[in-house]
Amino acid sequence: MVDMETLQRKIAVVTGGTRGIGRAISERLLHEGATVAICGRSQESVEQAVAEMAPLGPIHGRAADIRRIEDVREFFGWVEKKLGGLDILVNNAGEAVFRKVADMQAEEWLRNIELNLNAAYYCSHEALASFAKRGGGFIVNISSLAGKNAFSGGAAYNASKFGLNGFSEALMLDHRYDNVRVACIMPGSVNTDFGQRAGRPRATDVSWMIAPEDVAEVVAMVLRMPARTMVSRVEMRPSQPKK
Repeated sequence: MVDMETLQRKIAVVTGGTRGIGRAISERLLHEGATVAICGRSQESVEQAVAEMAPLGPIHGRAADIRRIEDVREFFGWVEKKLGGLDILVNNAGEAVFRKVADMQAEEWLRNIELNLNAAYYCSHEALASFAKRGGGFIVNISSLAGKNAFSGGAAYNASKFGLNGFSEALMLDHRYDNVRVACIMPGSVNTDFGQRAGRPRATDVSWMIAPEDVAEVVAMVLRMPARTMVSRVEMRPSQPKK
C-alpha cells in the first residue's frame, strides 16, 4: 500500500477561496486537517465564507486584491504572522473576459493577464520565501484545458492559461531541488458561476459538468502523494460532455 502524506496541521493559502472551485478546495483541505487562509477582493465575502466554513476547521481570511503586489505582500505577511508559516499555496483566483480580439479593450485583456497569470507569480514568489524557512512546500496552480486548447473569443483567457501552464513547469524546474513540488490542474467545464460572471448565459443542464468538489478531490490527492512523487499536471474532462 502506498504510504500517502497527511495534510494534518499543514498551513495552506487558497486564493479566491470564497466561492466556486476555491471554496470547494478550502473545504476539502479543512476536512483533511489543514489550517486554511483564504483571500478575496471583498472583506464582506471573505468574512461570510470564513463564518460558513468555521465548523469544518481552522479557517482564516482577509481581503486582498492579488493583482496588486503590495496587497499580496501584505496578505502573505499577515499569514506568516498569524499562522506562523506556510506549507501549501493553491493559486486558484481567476476570471475571464470572452471577446474576439478586435472587440476586446486593453483593460479587459489586462484583467485576464493580471489575475490569472501575474497574481500566480506574485503569490508564488511570496510563498517560496516562506517555504524556504520550513524546508519546502507545495504549489498547486488551478489552470484550465483552455491553457492547451484555444477557442474563438477566448484570446485573453487562453493566453493567461497557456502562460500559467508554462509558468508552472518552469517554477517546478526552478525549485524542485528546494523541496518544492508544483502541480498544475487543468479542468474543463466546471459547474460554477464562472461563465456567468464572464457574461455567458447559465446552462440549463449542468449535470454533465465537473463539480467543484471533483477538482478539490484531485487537489487533495496530488498534495497527499508521497514526497518522492510529484504529479506535475492533471487534465480533467467531463466524462460525457454535451454533443
